[in-house]
Amino acid sequence: MITPSHLALVPFVSVENMMRLVHHVGLETFLKELAVEIEADFKRWPIFDKAPRVPSHSDVGVIELMPTSDGELYGFKYVNGHPKNMKEGLQTVTGFGLLADVNTGYPVLFSEMTVLTALRTAATSAMATKHLARPNSRVLAMIGNGAQSEFQTIALKAVCGIDTVRLYDIDPAATEKCAANLAGLGITIVKCSSPEEAIEGADVITTATADKEMQTILTDNMVGNGVHINAIGGDCPGKTELHRDIVARASMFVEFPAQTRIEGELQQMPLDHPFTELWEVINGTAAGRKDAAEITLFDGVGFAIEDFAALRYVQEKIKGTTFFKELDMIADPDDPRDLFGMVLRAK
Repeated sequence: MITPSHLALVPFVSVENMMRLVHHVGLETFLKELAVEIEADFKRWPIFDKAPRVPSHSDVGVIELMPTSDGELYGFKYVNGHPKNMKEGLQTVTGFGLLADVNTGYPVLFSEMTVLTALRTAATSAMATKHLARPNSRVLAMIGNGAQSEFQTIALKAVCGIDTVRLYDIDPAATEKCAANLAGLGITIVKCSSPEEAIEGADVITTATADKEMQTILTDNMVGNGVHINAIGGDCPGKTELHRDIVARASMFVEFPAQTRIEGELQQMPLDHPFTELWEVINGTAAGRKDAAEITLFDGVGFAIEDFAALRYVQEKIKGTTFFKELDMIADPDDPRDLFGMVLRAK
């Protein structure tokens, strides 16, 4: 048996180890620290390679690759979105990701990203909310109580000080699930029977629904002045959550415009519709919220730099721990020119 050299081995974080890592760090601490890492990469946004994710659409969902690089590390995520999966007892979204050394091209981290995507999506929403919502915001309306809802709620609690969540889902069982999971975690929970009831008195509204079609989860008359909206359910062409009249009167903030134009609430609007790139707010070159009456909208579709930051964070946190395994992923012959000889001698 040939023993792999250290150059052949790549750290791999499984789902089990990702969950162990989260509990080791602490869920709220993990989300707060992850938001800091994402914010740090938004501050250096211009140095990254940027392109819309590469999609493969079918009539039941989408499979995508999301690549980026800061010139030192290259990263990508594989992710799917299949709304019909839930009825089949499957996850709507799954993913895995990789970091590689740009200097050699060798992978340096391979990780599950189903759990990590949920964490980074919530951390990104919280980061955006910190910069765009009114400073004294305490009440969250969580519209859509599926797999993302608890992560969103806890991230907003940890990063922004949200202390009350008003829950609504078209499926009451999802609301019951979310409420049960959040019980005892230091947040007041109100179960609501309609979107209108959920957003009553809310400072922040997060929509996280999964249907792959144009929806109007919120209509214009439902949304009062001063709220901040995280519209995070949009992730493919033809899928929205807000009535266009809300989008028209809100101040819109986006990640990467070329991707948001295809996938986000922005796809409803004319090409000259104004928006601000969120990274410009974070690094101080553009204004965020201008006054307490303004409606701010984070049109969050998820972008590769957020996944890159999440992988960087995990790479650092697993050092010196047992929360990873080493996979024999890279062929490492004694002579780089003799790959065939390595195969031959393995007989």
